[in-house]
Amino acid sequence: MKALSLIFILLFPLISSAEENIKSIVEHVDKLYRSNSSVAEVEMQIVNPNWERTLRMNIATETMKHTFIDILYPNKEKGSGTLRKSSEMWNFFPKVGKVVKVPPSMMMSSWMGSDFNNDDLVKETTLTDNYTSKFVSGADKNNYYIELTPLKSTVTVWGKILLTVRKDNKMPITEEYFDEKGVKIRTLSFSDYKKFGDRLIPAKLELIPENKANQKTVIKYSNMKFDLKLPDDTFTLINLQRKR
Repeated sequence: MKALSLIFILLFPLISSAEENIKSIVEHVDKLYRSNSSVAEVEMQIVNPNWERTLRMNIATETMKHTFIDILYPNKEKGSGTLRKSSEMWNFFPKVGKVVKVPPSMMMSSWMGSDFNNDDLVKETTLTDNYTSKFVSGADKNNYYIELTPLKSTVTVWGKILLTVRKDNKMPITEEYFDEKGVKIRTLSFSDYKKFGDRLIPAKLELIPENKANQKTVIKYSNMKFDLKLPDDTFTLINLQRKR
């Protein structure tokens, strides 16, 4: 028994270290585009076999809880926006002057016709808080491979997510999304790593669905600033409906 106890004591620090390591990696990926506050200039290109469209927008965030998206281009979409406060979300459509609250059941629905869903854009769920994680084997020893499984309480359509991260700088390479049967549904790729201020982030994200040929959505960050003092009314319904 003493021998077994000694083995456990010797192994316990290694187990704890591994758990802390994987937690720090996942948390780093989760918070790449967020801090106490952030403001970003973003372009979204939506491509499918029948048409293409490009959106330009400003995105403001506060911690992991609040998000405000203001669409600037094209003109027919200008003034449209999305507000997320904690677990609540609203869209504003200036043509009809109407604010629509998004129910929880619609969080996995497409945002503005893109391959990203509402939850992707406003991050109602986080990899850190809503998923369990473990290291799995992969082809490249220079990368971490992490399998994320949703908690029972997590509202999601995903059975698991496979996250690939560079070991040298903890930058994400891909997130592969699988349904409950283990079938891959989509792949989110990260590239064009750039420094904005003192923070390194992937400036290009490309989302490709597996079951839709010649279709993808690409997000490009042209500018991003962190830890700014935002106006007090940034994350309000009044600001969402304000003419710009």
